[in-house]
Amino acid sequence: MRIIAKSTLRKFWEQAAYRDARGPLESWHEEAIKAAWTSPQTVKSKYRNASICGNNRVVFNIGGNKYRMVVEMQYRAGIAWIKFIGTHAQYDKIDVETVNEN
Repeated sequence: MRIIAKSTLRKFWEQAAYRDARGPLESWHEEAIKAAWTSPQTVKSKYRNASICGNNRVVFNIGGNKYRMVVEMQYRAGIAWIKFIGTHAQYDKIDVETVNEN
């Protein structure tokens, strides 16, 4: 998959409060760039705890479920577009289907 954009991940983990997210986010990124997700089912086969949402969005649990990441999947184009990364409290304040904080 083509990930848009690793800089979004880096910007998140470079914040002092979220430095512990670096390892898990780098691991997710490495797995995602090698993946060939063609449908929500192929995502779920690798990430059983991922939540499939409307508007082609998938919510990944990051860092032992400490953080949540919303990714818009463009399956035909092979693109995973990171739309949001945050804590559970921050996640609870967004609309998964429309968030666009990249």
